[in-house]
Amino acid sequence: MAKAAKNSKFMAPVKISSELAVIVGKGPMPRTEVTKKLWAYIKKHKLQDLKNKRNIVPDDNLSKVLGKKTINMFEMTRAVSKHLG
Repeated sequence: MAKAAKNSKFMAPVKISSELAVIVGKGPMPRTEVTKKLWAYIKKHKLQDLKNKRNIVPDDNLSKVLGKKTINMFEMTRAVSKHLG
């Protein structure tokens, strides 16, 4: 039972910053949906480094969320969480 409660909290809709909403759409939505839409945006706009696909090279919209420089996908999670409330 405790596991189900933990999952339901994880799936709870969260507020999304205006900068992130440009990429994933207006919230609230679960974090899993934010991640799914974020990766769809990255792939659609070919923002993964060709030599090391773990690195993301943000465009103008994504740089407002992640920062101006190349970021790896693990750091991306931390940067995106600042835009969720």
